[in-house]
Amino acid sequence: MTKIVQEGLAKLVIDETADTASFYNPIQEFNRDMTVTVLRQYVCDRENEKTINGKEDDGPPPEKKSKVSRRSKTVTNEPLRILDALSASGLRALRFAQEVDNIGNVIANDFSESSVENIKKNIKANGLNDKISASFDDAKNLMMLHREPSKQFHVVDLDPYGTAAPFLDSAVQSVVDGGLLMVTCTDMAVLCGNTPEACYLKYGATGLKHRSCHEIALRILIRCIDSHANVYGRYIEPLLSMSVDFYVRVFVKVHSSPIEAKMSALKVAHLLSCCGCSAVDLQPIVRKTTVGNSNKYTTAILRSPLLTNGDKCVHCKSSVHIGGPIYSGPIQNLDFIKRLLQRIENTPAAEALGTHSRILGMLTVIAEELHDVPLYYIQDDLLSLVKASCPKQSFFRSAILNGGYQISGTHCNPKGFKTNAPFSFILDVIRAIVDTKESKTKLPLDTPGGVILETPKSRSINFSFNPASVPQSVSKDLLRYQSNHGKNWGPKSKAKGSVTSHSNNTSSTNKKPLGDKQQKSR
Repeated sequence: MTKIVQEGLAKLVIDETADTASFYNPIQEFNRDMTVTVLRQYVCDRENEKTINGKEDDGPPPEKKSKVSRRSKTVTNEPLRILDALSASGLRALRFAQEVDNIGNVIANDFSESSVENIKKNIKANGLNDKISASFDDAKNLMMLHREPSKQFHVVDLDPYGTAAPFLDSAVQSVVDGGLLMVTCTDMAVLCGNTPEACYLKYGATGLKHRSCHEIALRILIRCIDSHANVYGRYIEPLLSMSVDFYVRVFVKVHSSPIEAKMSALKVAHLLSCCGCSAVDLQPIVRKTTVGNSNKYTTAILRSPLLTNGDKCVHCKSSVHIGGPIYSGPIQNLDFIKRLLQRIENTPAAEALGTHSRILGMLTVIAEELHDVPLYYIQDDLLSLVKASCPKQSFFRSAILNGGYQISGTHCNPKGFKTNAPFSFILDVIRAIVDTKESKTKLPLDTPGGVILETPKSRSINFSFNPASVPQSVSKDLLRYQSNHGKNWGPKSKAKGSVTSHSNNTSSTNKKPLGDKQQKSR
């Protein structure tokens, strides 16, 4: 039995009786819609860059202009070469070719013969033989064959089952200078600290079982990509980073500059986390000091306000765990996100993507985040430490704002918050909330909550309503967090004959997929 699925402008022909490796997963439509949106904006930005680089000015004559300027102009004039490295059904490639401007060629690659045959059928069904090429190859091998500048791709999309780690080294070499690398990882159990040894094996870092583990996962992945790029004198520029549903998804630009690549060391830090009160602190691995007109780089000194003279947390006397290293720089490009929002808001209703409302809500929440504040806390968890009921978010946020600090939500968790307030002030807010209660629970002094409440407040707390405590995404009633995903929601089971089945034996530690009748699909 043959079924035709329409998503965007693409028609996906599915033979439900065939023993193929890939099927349609409607839950991932948001992922694909967001990818199309980012690609459209990337093309638009390249066109604007071309206009800027190509326009006449009063500078030196053309023959004396820098090689970098001429190269940039040449690169931005080219139609995009895109690699969908782990294509499965080919749906992403079909949508890229039809929904994004200035596409030269899309290679839809997979290491499953049945998937490639399916891709060819869908290319023909959509009339895209002139724009999409089907490829049967190991993704790593294919990308290694495109390392030469003349063969490099403008865009590489990695969306495997499980981890993308085995493909990152070849991916960062196969992208043009200024090219776009899009990466998905679904092994969230590994990235979120369930198996630190497996996380180190794949990403060269250890995750932590902290409530901000989903942002930690993003920062582990971004640091891993950047470290692979650094080996080749390249570095990355994060544009958009998301923790969504059962996966993390990052969009980064890859740049070539050995000098800038060295600066990546300044964006890497180890993570200290208290297992009692969840306080966190980042410890950089390299520090920069300026002497006159020169900069000096030295290894950092361990000076953490989280630790007492021993190895216990200064706030609650619990043990402190160490994880990472993670990427400590901004993982969102606010200017790029604002352009994405403008594009979405100006889209006519007739042309809106299937998950338009969710994209608008997600991007708005990300734009509202404090981008210079790594990681977040969960309001409910902090109140549960002292056995207190949780007040409204606006009540809690007003106290932080009235104290002279900033606070925002996070797209990773509807109950999470980011703030530049010191953790000691956050605990003062918690103590003040407890003081407002008529009945208080006496906690043992050998518990984190007991230690916290035994310590007196160091500042007075003002709970007067602050209008800034209600973000625009709330006041506009946007779809901020998807809650009901439908039946058999999840990443689906691994594809039969997939590239990860052949060449990646590290995925056995992944969390078992949800549902009992599930097939791999993209």
